[in-house]
Amino acid sequence: MPPYHWWRTVFFLIPAITIYTIILGAASIVSSLFDRYGYFAHRCARAWSWLILWTTGVRVTVEGLERLTPGTTYVFVSNHQSIYDTPVLFASLPYQLRIIAKESLAKFPVLGWHLKRGRHLFVDRRKPDRAGILARWRSLVSEGLSLMIFAEGTRSPDGHVGRFRAGSFLLAIEAGLPIVPLAITGTRRVMPKGRLQTEPARVTLVIHDPIPAPVIEAPTVRDAKRWAREVHDIVLAAVEARQTPTL
Repeated sequence: MPPYHWWRTVFFLIPAITIYTIILGAASIVSSLFDRYGYFAHRCARAWSWLILWTTGVRVTVEGLERLTPGTTYVFVSNHQSIYDTPVLFASLPYQLRIIAKESLAKFPVLGWHLKRGRHLFVDRRKPDRAGILARWRSLVSEGLSLMIFAEGTRSPDGHVGRFRAGSFLLAIEAGLPIVPLAITGTRRVMPKGRLQTEPARVTLVIHDPIPAPVIEAPTVRDAKRWAREVHDIVLAAVEARQTPTL
């Protein structure tokens, strides 16, 4: 017989999240008719994230928020342990965040419409248009919007911090944007990759000091990989140093 948390996830949490998504997604889409910058849509995303965490029983401790300067545009780079990483970041970071998502997400009802109307970036991973992405990125930066990136590219199957891909770091160098390393621990206990079951847990988000983009006239992939390794090592050390206690 399936455990209690499986029943709770399937018959309570998933229906609840579906309702949150429909209501707040609809509000987000309607708001885009009047708010072309997507500010209200982001507030909907934060409310959606907070409701998901509250309903699931996720308690988030944020360390290092004082290291950030209000009003500054950042590129937030995080490890990726669970689908719960996204609501943790949206609920915890008081910034107008936009994500870089795979193009196929744009076709999802409600969620895809919200992301598209909210001015998030979509990338065709088979044929990435770096020049086009950089142009849209600079457009968002000019409006004071920060970017959120899971540099591993996918969720970790075992909680280990994988290699950080260099593409986003190259764009950050070209745009001259500071990167903020983020370390998330505990979300894998809420819902690891490949498991249809959630459990309450304590989660920690560690915000590190922003790292200014290196000034390079013609940056190369090698430069980006060097910076990616530096940020990866900071995040890896923080993740390995923390253990999330059981509720």
